Amino acid sequence: MKRRLFWKILIGFWITFLIMIQGIWLLFAILRPIPERTRSMADISVQSAASAIALGGEAAFEAQRSTWPEDQRRQIRVQREGAAPPSPRPVVSRTVRALDGTSYRVSYYLPPSSAAPGLFNIPKEIAGIAVAGGLAFSAILAWYLTLPIRGMREGFGKLAQGNFATRLGPTMGRRRDEIADLALDFDKMAMRLEELVGARDRLLADVSHELRTPLARLNLAIGLARQDPEKMASSLDRISGEVSKLDEMVGELLTLAKLESGPDRGDSYFSFSEVVKSVIQDARFEASAKHVDISLTITPDDETLDWVALGDGRLVSRAVENIIRNALRYSPDGGKVSVTLQSDSDRFHLLVSDEGPGISDDSLATLFKPFAVSADGFGFGLGLAIAQRAIAVHGGTIAIRNRGARGLDAEVSLPAAALA
Repeated sequence: MKRRLFWKILIGFWITFLIMIQGIWLLFAILRPIPERTRSMADISVQSAASAIALGGEAAFEAQRSTWPEDQRRQIRVQREGAAPPSPRPVVSRTVRALDGTSYRVSYYLPPSSAAPGLFNIPKEIAGIAVAGGLAFSAILAWYLTLPIRGMREGFGKLAQGNFATRLGPTMGRRRDEIADLALDFDKMAMRLEELVGARDRLLADVSHELRTPLARLNLAIGLARQDPEKMASSLDRISGEVSKLDEMVGELLTLAKLESGPDRGDSYFSFSEVVKSVIQDARFEASAKHVDISLTITPDDETLDWVALGDGRLVSRAVENIIRNALRYSPDGGKVSVTLQSDSDRFHLLVSDEGPGISDDSLATLFKPFAVSADGFGFGLGLAIAQRAIAVHGGTIAIRNRGARGLDAEVSLPAAALA
């Protein structure tokens, strides 16, 4: 793995370090006041040099200067008037005229250790410490950041190869930062992908199993028709019925696939009460064969309330139909299915109660899975799975629970449309 991050951190650190050190260095030099003792010594030195020049010219100054200490000689400079002044700026400067009429400028400068620093005029000790510290800091920081990133890269590689059991959370140790949060998000993604792929595989297996039964009956009907031409009419009727079942199952699969892809519910509106009444009206024809009574109670009266919801009324109608047909399917002959529609401030609530055998509590969580089978051996096909996803697309929920000794309660909650 290329260490691009290390060099970015190192270069960024050094640029920041140099800017800060040079800025502080220059600011210190600009704001630092010259001590009074240094200024007094400068005045005395300049006055002494000026007196020597005034009495004997530049030769007298050089003779006097030769008796001074070496460091003091470098602090006094003499130039003829009109020459360009040297830099940096002197502490004290004075103009004096010699006996021959020549004008001189006598200046006193701070010693080199006290002078204002030039650009990057940083002491070697500080520079050495900065180099060592910068390398150590950049290496530690780069290692701290790149180690989990390399682990994530390996995790993504395993995930791309189909190993959905890969998890990065345990490799983070005690980290509690953004990288650890990213690893947790990766684990959530991997877990979700594992669930989706597992659900897909189970669905394919269930579909294959469900399609095998009607196909077997079709082959049987075709075989009987070939063996006994007199049974051709009944065989064709059986074939037609099985084809209808296959067509219905394929339609349900397409609906489920559409809902799984997360369709947009759109911006159309529909009346939830009209959808429920239409579904019940159609279900009563099917219920009459089993002498099952379906009652509908709407509270408050739908004439005083706009039961308007946002979304696709056909999908919601399909969901309600699947729930009511499921209640009819498991209701005993002569039983009763009660449907209650209520409204509160911002949601609609539909409750469907039947008198069927109910279901074990352990199987309630699997009802909304495709082709779910309860512990009691009851199969639920795709109806409830489609209903749950259709209602979820519209921002609603479905909950199913046992109602005492017998029967189930299926409650649908759907948000009301916010109309101006």
